[in-house]
Amino acid sequence: MNLRPNNRCQPRQPQQHRKRLLPLASLILLLLIAVSLIWTQASAQDSPGADLATDAGKPAWSREAAWSNEGKIPSEPYEVWIALGAFRYPLALTSIIVVWFSIERLVVLRYGRVIPRHFVKRFFEQMDAGNLDPKMASKLCEENRSPVALVLANGIRKWGKSSVEVEQAIIDGGERQISQLRKHIRILNGAATVAPLLGLLGTVVGMIDSFNRISQKAAMGKSEALASGIGLSLLTTAAGLGIAIPALIMYMYFTGKVDSLVIEMDGVAQDLVDLISAEGLAEQARSVKGVAGKPDPRRGV
Repeated sequence: MNLRPNNRCQPRQPQQHRKRLLPLASLILLLLIAVSLIWTQASAQDSPGADLATDAGKPAWSREAAWSNEGKIPSEPYEVWIALGAFRYPLALTSIIVVWFSIERLVVLRYGRVIPRHFVKRFFEQMDAGNLDPKMASKLCEENRSPVALVLANGIRKWGKSSVEVEQAIIDGGERQISQLRKHIRILNGAATVAPLLGLLGTVVGMIDSFNRISQKAAMGKSEALASGIGLSLLTTAAGLGIAIPALIMYMYFTGKVDSLVIEMDGVAQDLVDLISAEGLAEQARSVKGVAGKPDPRRGV
């Protein structure tokens, strides 16, 4: 039995699909707003005819960077933050999103929360001993409320039915739980894609600034006049990669974590099918009858 949802056979409901896309759409909208602010600030404050030797002649994205007058790239965190100019806002937003959803998924995908061993062990011990009926078993699962317990609760509703019906009920419940386990993981993948693009945008903007300075006579022979544009290119690229690499690592980690949890849940669910399906109950009855009818050698029967 495979708990993985078959999207071709069971299409997602439109309402659920919209709920899953809402966080990603919000991220894209915020990033678009931040990028538009960058270009608006640049076009409003940049004065191409100003003296390059003064702060007024600096482009909008580097005007606050005191390091540009020294002709070197900063290394201190605060200096880097100032030097990024308007690009600091979308990059900071992306990094906050990565940290927030990484912590959230670390909490949600804990093994003890998804598949609590003490509950699973006690539940199947009670089932093997014959101490649980459908009502009591369902109550235990509903009280536990862990993802694996909710999956088992769906199968218990088909107690005594054929194994195919029990498996289908478990698959239906497993699809809902898997979607909750995979929730927000796609946002990390989106952040890992968007962050380098923001760095690339900063690279392009910085190189445009450098070429604009080269084209002006006042910049001829002054390498420090080109430092701000080149520095911005390097800083935004490094910042974008510094955000994207951890985001991609966390995305791959959580994807593998969900897959391992699904495999474990699938094994637990299969054990339940063997116990409560019509075929499983019939096999248990035959085993009990065989033990009861076995001759006792001590009595010579």
